[in-house]
Amino acid sequence: MSRSGHRLTAVSALLVGGSLLVAACGAPGSSSETANSATASSAAAAKTATCGTDPVTMSGYFETGFALPKALTDEFTKQYPNVTWDIREDQFAVITQNAPRVLQDSPPDLMRLPQVSELVKDGLLLDLDGYAQSLGWDSWPASQLSQMRVSSTGERGTGPLYAMGLNYSMTGVFYNKQLAAQIGMTQAPTTLAEFDDALAKAKAAGITPIAQFNGGATGGLAFPLQNLMAVYGDPSAINDWIFQKPGASIDTDATKQAAQHLKGWIDNGYFASDVNSLDYATMMSRFIGGQSLFIFDGDWESGNLDKQMAGNAGFFLMPPKEAGGSVAAMSAPLTFGVSAKAAHPDCAAFFLNWVATNDKAREIDVTVGGSHPMGPADASMPTVDANTVTAATLAAGAQIAKDNGAMDFIANATGSIYAKSWTPELQKLVAGEQTPEGLLSTVQSDYQSQIGG
Repeated sequence: MSRSGHRLTAVSALLVGGSLLVAACGAPGSSSETANSATASSAAAAKTATCGTDPVTMSGYFETGFALPKALTDEFTKQYPNVTWDIREDQFAVITQNAPRVLQDSPPDLMRLPQVSELVKDGLLLDLDGYAQSLGWDSWPASQLSQMRVSSTGERGTGPLYAMGLNYSMTGVFYNKQLAAQIGMTQAPTTLAEFDDALAKAKAAGITPIAQFNGGATGGLAFPLQNLMAVYGDPSAINDWIFQKPGASIDTDATKQAAQHLKGWIDNGYFASDVNSLDYATMMSRFIGGQSLFIFDGDWESGNLDKQMAGNAGFFLMPPKEAGGSVAAMSAPLTFGVSAKAAHPDCAAFFLNWVATNDKAREIDVTVGGSHPMGPADASMPTVDANTVTAATLAAGAQIAKDNGAMDFIANATGSIYAKSWTPELQKLVAGEQTPEGLLSTVQSDYQSQIGG
């Protein structure tokens, strides 16, 4: 989602025993996805991924506030002492704005990426298909990599591979179990109406229903908005818009219903009163401190919450309109790419492969990142305590896969749509300066301008 997607914003993520051997396995996913992957990599010459034995200093440009990348790079250096890291960090919104200039003027070996289509068009990212061929990435489930493929026309989902994930993350709703008990909520809501009822009961009990970040350059209300979009409409239509499919629009009857529902939550006072000045760190601090019942956030916080709210944090996917209906969620790789001008591209590819296939790295992905690792379908998974919120988020991820409900983050539709359109328009919606209908029409107009349509 950005992490924000981001961390998604959100949003919120390679080798066994240190060798370069990748376990071959059957790749679940559509036949068209698999064919696209195979066609892309067959045209690329295989490249050797290695960090060698001489001293190497890897440059990185990462998102601030997330423990996972640092935990992985620290462990990598323990296993490969000749490799050290020089890492610069910024907020995701800053990375989104700076990405083209950074990749051009001070190209890092490894970089947290926003939307990739425009960076590919400008020739700023390295085509990774040669490494995919030599390392066997194309034998992984095709859906893991499809969001990071870009065609010659700029559409995502097909074409060469230009990025890799440290894991693949998913968003939903975290809740405070003690506060839930105070309003008689003994289990996660199973319908949107039940969720609405819980919000109303929390407000009546003097509990802040949702402490959602929406301040500064990151519009965190995009999280609940997109979840509501999937309740009212088809998640695949949202992906078509994000992937810049011809004729796709975010301004539809279904998305209008979602935006109207979000405006109802705003008008009912279900968000913290200072939502438009609330940043991500403050949201997390308040939730951990027991100052709100819910937050919309990603599984990258699972490990953190298991430590700081042990036994008191729960998680559920946005419930459908009808009990037993299909569920959907933002689910995307924690995307990292290699600059086309990187000094050490072979070592960057080696690291990305290690992240997905090394047992210790995969354990870090789950215990620190709270998310499912990338990699072969039959790769090892660490044991997780069934009573943890991490177990709940991993189970939710499996449900999303079963229901085919994975969406990319709406902030990733273009390189500037998040900072220049979604964020200010959502802030105006809170302030009463924008309508749900105006929000969507404005974003769609900005989108058309940005993609040249």
